[in-house]
Amino acid sequence: MDVVCLGESMVTFLPSRPGPLADVPSFDRVIGGAESNVACALAGAGHRARWVSRVGADGFGEHLVRTIAGQGVDVSAVQRDPARPTGIYFRTDGERATGEDAAADGPLSEVVYYRAGSAASAMSPATVDREAVTAGRFLHLTGITPALSADCLALTRALVGAPGRPPVSFDVNYRVGLWRDPAPDEGPRVLLDLARRSDLVFVGEDEAAAAWGVRGGPEAVREALPEPSALVVKQGAAGAVAFVTGEAPVRVPAPRVEVASPVGAGDAFAAGYLSGALRGLPARDRLRHGHLMAAAALVEPGDLGVPPSRAHADGLVALDDAAWGRLRLGPGWTQAGPEERTPEVRSA
Repeated sequence: MDVVCLGESMVTFLPSRPGPLADVPSFDRVIGGAESNVACALAGAGHRARWVSRVGADGFGEHLVRTIAGQGVDVSAVQRDPARPTGIYFRTDGERATGEDAAADGPLSEVVYYRAGSAASAMSPATVDREAVTAGRFLHLTGITPALSADCLALTRALVGAPGRPPVSFDVNYRVGLWRDPAPDEGPRVLLDLARRSDLVFVGEDEAAAAWGVRGGPEAVREALPEPSALVVKQGAAGAVAFVTGEAPVRVPAPRVEVASPVGAGDAFAAGYLSGALRGLPARDRLRHGHLMAAAALVEPGDLGVPPSRAHADGLVALDDAAWGRLRLGPGWTQAGPEERTPEVRSA
């Protein structure tokens, strides 16, 4: 495997029309899960990806496994739990609140989870196949898994601290609503510890402020997290900064995108960056691949976008800075033909 991703995926219900959940008469069924999103995006980019998780022995669990396998992901290590259900959730479009932005103006997602006691929350050091988890060139984890249960926290800590493990890619993915118990500050402490023990860390500038009170820009985040050999600080539509030990920081602006839904973009970005890392590309190109993969997710209403072909993505990544800055990506851009692969890529 190139990358093994461990974490919960859920069946997601999207409103059939805009408006608050209370007013929506019907929903469309898709899937959602940070780690499985990364695995699907990597498989779409031509890498060997495995998703490790636990689902209920129910129709929703079967749908998840079948759908993710259909994306080209190895699901051989997914376990079925006959006593616990598969998690589901309902959401509207919009950004997820990280804490400080919960009261900010702008579209925030309305999310209702039914995941307490789910099959995935029963993952633990005793139930997960350690050999299957450590079989990749990278092990990708997020800060969502340790918030699910004490067993999931113990599993995440054991994997990050395991001797001889592959390099750990850790997306902080701070979800304030998942860390209300036992104490509001427990989550930030746990996430900071896990990030410091990982090799590659993804964190939003807003997340660092909300979780750890870190302000002052990406450099301040690096000061708070000097341990990882690579740290990627995401700045939303402004772009991202990569700090790699022994190298100067690299900043890459994000292209302009016609956004259908922001959900899943962070996972796609991580997949794009990991894809570049697996290919031995320099930091600038890894960040650009991250932005392009995120753009593929942003133009779709669900969590999963259609990745561009490798040749298409490589052509855009190779643009000079001026041409990169002129990129405009709209619905269908990943399917653009050779004649459309210009700095002004638009809808197909």
